[in-house]
Amino acid sequence: MTTSSLALCRSEHPDHSTSPQSSGGRFRNKAARLPGPALTWKDLWTFFFDKPANTVPSAAPQVLPLTRADLDAAPDRSLFRLGHSTLLIKLRGGYWITDPVFSQRASPVQWFGPKRFHAPPISLDQLPPLRGVLLSHDHYDHLDRATVLKLAARTDVFLTPVGVGDRLEKWGVPATKVREFDWWQETTIDGLRFVATPGQHFSGRGLFDGNRTLWCSWVLIDPPSQQHAQGLRVFFSGDTGYFDGFKEIGRRLGPFDVTMIEAGAYDPRWAYVHMLPQQTVQAHVDLRGRWLLPVHNGTFDLALHAWDDPFEQIARITAERGVALVTPRMGERVDLSAPQATEAWWREGLI
Repeated sequence: MTTSSLALCRSEHPDHSTSPQSSGGRFRNKAARLPGPALTWKDLWTFFFDKPANTVPSAAPQVLPLTRADLDAAPDRSLFRLGHSTLLIKLRGGYWITDPVFSQRASPVQWFGPKRFHAPPISLDQLPPLRGVLLSHDHYDHLDRATVLKLAARTDVFLTPVGVGDRLEKWGVPATKVREFDWWQETTIDGLRFVATPGQHFSGRGLFDGNRTLWCSWVLIDPPSQQHAQGLRVFFSGDTGYFDGFKEIGRRLGPFDVTMIEAGAYDPRWAYVHMLPQQTVQAHVDLRGRWLLPVHNGTFDLALHAWDDPFEQIARITAERGVALVTPRMGERVDLSAPQATEAWWREGLI
């Protein structure tokens, strides 16, 4: 699917019922669910009401404030981490953002649920007009209704997995701005190639809509141009368990200059849908990645591990395996063409 215009008729969306990932009206993973210990009522009570104290930092992590002028002055192929899985990427003069969440809580209500450790480095009002939003799935810590509605008027296009676009349209996002993709479907915008790639996860925002929408990862390819002699390939995982799809993505579309892969909110009991740290590093290796930038951490309290455990674990494992690691502060710029190792900022004030 190659596009020179941002207009898209609603009839051009993929047919949910004919998706290879759909069965009986619900989407499913390629791999069968692995056997493992189930969550008990005691586990749920602990998760919501009796978590260890260290799942939340004792003070807000340092954030590097950003302004619109900072973004406009940044060179092309700059990446800014804004929190959790929200990444702002500047490509060919346009701004693209992944899974934007700016609300105080990752929750259906703002009076209960996981609360941010830190404010976003830049406010929604200061964000520049966006060329596009990339969404990986519909969970509250990735699809924030309030943020989406505020961005809708200043965003040219929303790229989503099958079914997620329907949600946006029901919320009032114009259908002409929404494009849905099944796994391995792609589009080209401004010379940039966007490919929706497989993941191993689940979806739903309520009690009765489980797996009614698809989930995906994303590959972004900026081919060589007059501005850049070398092409750029980056991978964004969304949420996923470890599976053999990483090797296939790496074989088809790699190698990658930078992989942005989830490393956070993990537990052996739900490793099928959220990777453990050693699996995150292995996924990067499978993808044939050069630099690993771990995401899905440092912003919300979504598991029972210490808030800084993802950073410590990934730092240790990558050092042991000789994998190049970049862990920017929230708001810190990363040059995607030539990343540099960053400081262990999460240890500041803790040693």
